[in-house]
Amino acid sequence: MDTSKLTRIDDTTWQIDPTGDMRVPGIIFADEALIEAMDDKVAEQTANVARLPGIVQASYAMPDAHWGYGFPIGGVAAFDPDEGGVVSAGGVGFDVSCGVRSLLTGLTVADIRAVQERLADALAAQIPAGVGSRSGISLNRQEMDAMLVGGAAWAVEQGWGEPEDLERIEEMGRMAGADPDCVSEQAKKRQRREMGTLGSGNHYLEIQAVEKVFDAETAAAFGLVEGEVLVTIHCGSRGLGHQIGTEFLRDMLPAAAEAGIRLPERELACAPIHSPIGQRYLGAMRAAINCALANREILGHFAREVFDRFFPEHRLPLLYDVSHNTCKVETHTVGGRPRQLYVHRKGATRAFGPAHSELPEALRGEGQPVLIGGSMGTGSHVLVGMGTGGKGFYSACHGAGRAMSRHAALKRWHGRQVVDDLAERGILIRSPSARGVAEEAPGAYKDVDQVVEVAERAGLARRVARLTPLICVKG
Repeated sequence: MDTSKLTRIDDTTWQIDPTGDMRVPGIIFADEALIEAMDDKVAEQTANVARLPGIVQASYAMPDAHWGYGFPIGGVAAFDPDEGGVVSAGGVGFDVSCGVRSLLTGLTVADIRAVQERLADALAAQIPAGVGSRSGISLNRQEMDAMLVGGAAWAVEQGWGEPEDLERIEEMGRMAGADPDCVSEQAKKRQRREMGTLGSGNHYLEIQAVEKVFDAETAAAFGLVEGEVLVTIHCGSRGLGHQIGTEFLRDMLPAAAEAGIRLPERELACAPIHSPIGQRYLGAMRAAINCALANREILGHFAREVFDRFFPEHRLPLLYDVSHNTCKVETHTVGGRPRQLYVHRKGATRAFGPAHSELPEALRGEGQPVLIGGSMGTGSHVLVGMGTGGKGFYSACHGAGRAMSRHAALKRWHGRQVVDDLAERGILIRSPSARGVAEEAPGAYKDVDQVVEVAERAGLARRVARLTPLICVKG
C-alpha cells in the first residue's frame, strides 16, 4: 500500500483523511510492515465505506484486512438509523455469520498423538466437508423455519448439543429479530440438506494444542492449559447465507438509487435501515446468523461423538462461539452520549471487554474470548477483549488474513505436496479437495503472530494463548 496518502497517527494506526464526499475518516490498524504489504484496494474500499450515509465516527480496517466484496475483509463500520444510516449486504458478506467455536478437551498432546491417524480418519468420516457437502439431516419447511428462529438453541432442543453451550455463544445461541418469511424459498432449498456440514474454502475443523500462554490468569479462567488440546471449528451459514447475500445485493442496487444514495461502487449496495428492504434484509440476515449458530452447534456435537469413541471420560465443554460476518444493533458511546448503532463487522470479531453487560456472567470478569484462526500449518490464537475505550466499536481481527489470492496460491502450490509437507511436521490434513488444500496453503496467509501482536499493541484485543495444529479436516 502506498502510505504516502495516509496520515500516521501512531505506530499501529493510519488515517485516511476525509476528502471529496467522505463523511468520516478511514482508520487502518497495522504496523509499518503490515500496511506496506496490504493491497491498495484496502484503503480504497475503506474510503468508499466512509462515503455511505449515516456512518458514525470512522470506517475501520483491522490488521488482517484484505480486499473483499465492497467492504474490505476486516472492515468495520457503524451506522445511525436516525441519521439516514444504511444496512449493506456487502458489508456483511456472502457467508453470513461465518465464525469460530472452540471446545476444551482436557486431553494432552500425548493423548492425541497416540491415536492421531485414527482420530483424523474418524473426524473426516463424521464431518461432511467440501463443495456441496450434505449431512444425514434433512429439514422440512416447518423444521427449517424453527431452525431459522431458534439458532443453536433449536439444535440443542433437537439433541445436537448441550444446554450449557448456549451461554458461551454470542446472543446466547439465538439471534433475536430473525424472520424466516424474509428468506427466499431458494435459500431454504439450498440449506435443506446442509445442516451439520463444514463446506469448503477456508472452513475447517482443527485439533489444536495450547503451545504458549501469554496471560496466565485469563488463560486459567478460560480453561486453557499449556500442552492441552482444543477442538476448533470454523464455518458459517452455508448455502442459505450465500443465497441471501446474492439476492439482497441484487435488490439493494435499485433500492439505493430510489433512496437517492450515490454508491461509490456497485458492491456497496445498501438500503436505509428504516426502509422496507432494509428491514427485510435484517430479518433474513438474522435468520442466517441463527443458521450458522445452529450449524456450528451440530458440528460441535458431531466432534463430541467422535471424541467420545476415543476418550469417553472427556465431555468437551465449549470455550466460546463467535461470529465474523454480521450486522448487529449495539449501544456505543459516541460524542459523549450513548447511541444505538448498526455495527457491520465483515471478517472482524466482536471484542467486548471485561464487565460488558452483554457478556454472560461466567466471562464478565475477564472479557470476551476472541478466537483467531491462522492457517492449517501455522497457528491460531485466543485473545480477549480489552475494553480500553472500545476501539473500532469493540472489534478485532478475525484471522491471519490472506496474503495472496486463491488463484495465485493454486499456481504456486500443489495440494498433495502441502499435505505431505505438513505430515512431516506432525500435522495431519484430511480434505476431499487437493485444490482446496492448495488454495489454503499456509504460505497464502499473513503471519498470524504479527497480526495479533499488532491487534494487541493497537488496543483491540490482548493475547491469551497461542495454539498449534495437530489435525485439520479441511473443507
